[in-house]
Amino acid sequence: MTIPEHAARHCWHAAINPLHATVYFSRDLTTEFAALGVTDPVAVNLAHRSAAMGFVGPGAVTAAFYNYRHDLVASHLPALWETVSPAEALAARLRAVDATLHRLLGPETLASPELAEAADLAIRATEACTRHGRTLYAAHADLPVPEEPHLRLWHATTLLREHRGDGHLAALLLVGLDPLEALVSHTATGRGMTPKWIKSIRGWEQSDLDAATDRLRSRGVLDADGELTEEGRALRERLETETDRLDAAPYEHLGAEGLARLHELGGGFVKQALAAGAFPRDLTGKA
Repeated sequence: MTIPEHAARHCWHAAINPLHATVYFSRDLTTEFAALGVTDPVAVNLAHRSAAMGFVGPGAVTAAFYNYRHDLVASHLPALWETVSPAEALAARLRAVDATLHRLLGPETLASPELAEAADLAIRATEACTRHGRTLYAAHADLPVPEEPHLRLWHATTLLREHRGDGHLAALLLVGLDPLEALVSHTATGRGMTPKWIKSIRGWEQSDLDAATDRLRSRGVLDADGELTEEGRALRERLETETDRLDAAPYEHLGAEGLARLHELGGGFVKQALAAGAFPRDLTGKA
């Protein structure tokens, strides 16, 4: 059965990516890495997300992450691996995920048949993911699948998140958005990170953001006020449509009914996590 138009995109945004991302701003992640001697928030971010690729250097991480400033990445890698090994970083992340989901969702939800069902659906969707050309997905696909339902669900959302993300990078190159232009135009939609977080997490300066804004204005993507023009909105939609095309296989494999159920269940868990304060209030928007 053909899945409805944009259904996979909506499920990814509402039920998959946010559930995976709960660990990014978790105090449990900070605690786990501090115990290993890693206290810089940027170093923690780089370690837990790139560890699946092994003892990787800054060039590979900058390429795979796309919109991090290379100088920032190079200031931490590969020296970071002298403090914590990739295997230790992955173990610390999984412990943090366990603690985070217990705290945000509660033991009753984690033990529910609905969560186990969501984990099964998400894992089933990953059966149709492909490794070729997808660096972060392929690295995470080599990791063992946890046994506990809530960790299986998180692992599956991670695979689905990175699978779409890797395809999104190909789409960014296709539509001609460089790393900063991608960030600035996404912020202009109201759904991307605010400049505060772009600078603190990605390592860019205000001058970098201003230069990217000027480039997008010269292309007719942004207007004088920094808002998306009609051409800019069309560009962002072409980007998302191409990303949808590259990421269709997992959701077609799941089918319309399974996709709708995963959206329903995962979306409910995300709402619980949001109500429990999973993300900073000023993370997204234009301010």
